[in-house]
Amino acid sequence: MAIRVPITRPALGEVEVREASRVILSGWMTQGPEVAAFEKEFASAVGAPHAVAVANCTIALELALRMVGVKPGDDVVTVSHSFVATANSIVAVGARPVFVDVEEDNYGMDPKALDKATTPKTRAVMCVHQIGMPCDLEGVIAVARKHGLPLVEDAACAIGSEVNVGGAWQRIGAPHGDIACFSLHPRKVVTTGDGGMITTKDESVAKRLRLLRQHAMSVPDTVRHHSDRVVFEEYSEPAYNYRMTDLQASVGRPQLAHLAQIVAERRRLAARYVEKLAGSKTFATPVERPNARSNWQSYALRLRPDAKISQVDALQKLLDAGIAAKRGISNAHQEPAYAKRPELWSGGPFQISERLRDTSVLVPLFHGMTESEQDLVVEALLAV
Repeated sequence: MAIRVPITRPALGEVEVREASRVILSGWMTQGPEVAAFEKEFASAVGAPHAVAVANCTIALELALRMVGVKPGDDVVTVSHSFVATANSIVAVGARPVFVDVEEDNYGMDPKALDKATTPKTRAVMCVHQIGMPCDLEGVIAVARKHGLPLVEDAACAIGSEVNVGGAWQRIGAPHGDIACFSLHPRKVVTTGDGGMITTKDESVAKRLRLLRQHAMSVPDTVRHHSDRVVFEEYSEPAYNYRMTDLQASVGRPQLAHLAQIVAERRRLAARYVEKLAGSKTFATPVERPNARSNWQSYALRLRPDAKISQVDALQKLLDAGIAAKRGISNAHQEPAYAKRPELWSGGPFQISERLRDTSVLVPLFHGMTESEQDLVVEALLAV
């Protein structure tokens, strides 16, 4: 059967087309004024002093690790229960991922496991706000500070998600650790086609990130091209081409302007799933922690312990009904890239991570999803 409801659908329309056309006709499409404006608007949206745009979130994580001083041979404690890019970014800087298990309710790093995994070789901690569900930030930060370690937040999925800090709700990305990194992939709440964003409280870190993403060029090309004097740039150190383009930024800005409405719509759809699936004997709906609010970037159902069907069979029945769905978040230690290369990593056990992968089912949820589309998903789920 043809797919009737996709797992996601980017909510792009005439506004994004018009903005992209404007940039194309301007004659300036690479990193320039649109990226600069997008950075300011992104920083404001998440409550961060500084935001730096890059080509994707994997690059953002790699640069973040370099900025907090991770070097070849160091250990970085993170979770295996995440898209493989989390581990890959650590390996990319020559360090070793030390994987720890997650907490069952939020898919995020278990602070107790983090504490046990920390050794004199540990140089940094990388937590993950998985599928938009904030991890136990307060607990993770306490352990990181106890050991004097910088904290990088892999917030790839979490734009618009919130945590309660000191009695006030704050968006993920302030950052609450040292640096936070976001993805702008089409499956995310805000997309630029592909792209990433880094947020930090430290102006010097932001300044250096802007150098590293553009070959450490001493004079930005926007300045050089608009100068009425001859300007020669210098390249102060070996660096990277990790830039976002103005064309990408122009697509992201209109969505970012409506972030609150987008997240509110996702939360309404999530609540509707809870209502419609209350009688399901097969699937359990997710529950937010009291001090966290998800943006519902993805909606993860869990097979109940007494469910009479396997994950694979459930996914197949949904596919047969025209509903796109996915199994739970993968674990890096179970993927061939790491399972076949045990020298690249250490850590364990992963009892909860492995159970979550094998009992979770990600079902469609996206802003722009109609109630009739959601009803089709519910009908298929109840049939399973």
